[in-house]
Amino acid sequence: MTALVRILIGVAGVPAERRASARADLVAAFTRYALSAFGPIAISGAHFIAALILLHALPRAAFGLFSFLMVVSPFALSVCGAFFAPPIARAIAKPEGASVAETLTYFKANAVFAIAAVLVLGFVMFASGANLSLALIFALYGGVMSTRWFARCWAYGATQTVRVLSSDLAYSGLVIAGLLATLLAHALTILSAALVLLFAAAASLAMFGATYFRPQWTALWRGELKPFIRVWRELSGWAVLGVASSEATVNAHAYLVTFLSGPHAFAVIAVGALLMRPVSLVLTALPDMERPLMSRALGAGQKDRAFRNVKEFRTAAGAIWLATILAAAALLTWFPGLILKHDYPFADVVAVVALSAAIMALRTLRTPESVLLQAAGQFKRLAGVGVWASAVSLTATFVLLLVFGPVAALIGILSGEAVATQRTFALARSWKAGHG
Repeated sequence: MTALVRILIGVAGVPAERRASARADLVAAFTRYALSAFGPIAISGAHFIAALILLHALPRAAFGLFSFLMVVSPFALSVCGAFFAPPIARAIAKPEGASVAETLTYFKANAVFAIAAVLVLGFVMFASGANLSLALIFALYGGVMSTRWFARCWAYGATQTVRVLSSDLAYSGLVIAGLLATLLAHALTILSAALVLLFAAAASLAMFGATYFRPQWTALWRGELKPFIRVWRELSGWAVLGVASSEATVNAHAYLVTFLSGPHAFAVIAVGALLMRPVSLVLTALPDMERPLMSRALGAGQKDRAFRNVKEFRTAAGAIWLATILAAAALLTWFPGLILKHDYPFADVVAVVALSAAIMALRTLRTPESVLLQAAGQFKRLAGVGVWASAVSLTATFVLLLVFGPVAALIGILSGEAVATQRTFALARSWKAGHG
């Protein structure tokens, strides 16, 4: 590790008198991203293994339902992050930190959001083809996972990174262990798999301990929701609009294919997109850590520190993207049987992987800039970027799906990402020019 750091500093041409501080900064950045990325990567690995198990154990339509859940539930997590991460970052960044009243307001709003997530996810999964009991379990899973995501946001704001990592690892281990146990017991069905996911989510929430559960319980009786209306108007409303439009940009394809063609058709797309899941999950999770850091830096007038965080974020995300691409290429080249069954066309899967890799490359480029703008409070302008990109993505995806089919329709998502990336960088340049 030490030798690698010295090599990197030498290659970068850092002057001798600055190498000691540069070495310390590089080690600190590596440690921060290693701790923060390891949990999401472990979850992604658990979901990948779960998908492989279910791919070979379930009928194609059932696997399509599971894969659609893996699209819908992350959207709930993203909306949860948009609701709570910006105000939490702002509140905790204050010299005196978040007040008791603020804390109870956020925790009570979290309980309301979790209930709403259960209702919406249940309806969406039922409409996508799940029966009533399966849709209910999927909905409860999504609600518990959104609650866990709030706990992650709060823990990151309080710099309790170890609790977040512990929860992520607990969830990952329980998912794999539970699915393997049901497989060995010859009891693996889509229903038993859903129960395993629900149990893993609930058990991993316990890792946040009394620092989470005590205020959550108190908030149910003493928390006031009315102050959150102001937070919604100032921060969360624009952030949620940005997330919703980004979801339309990124995952319009999944919703259109599933609702128009059914989970059976989406299964082929899901197999290819599965290989890109590590990048997707990391780009969902890391902003919750980076946003408070950038908010503190900007609040203290340390713009150079915030700009350096953007570069570090992009470097870490880029490294994960590259590693994911190499792993996907290796799997498709030497172990295609792990991720394919006879009724999943190999050429279609390769095309989906290639298009998904290009989509994730653009997201990797723009997400750090987007998080910086969020830390600067530019939610309204970011929402405008998302609306334009989603309009392009939805239109192009819908037309391509009807004319050329599910695989080619991914080009519509790519076009929306291109628009979002161009406009985000333009907005970032404009903001930096006025605040450099």
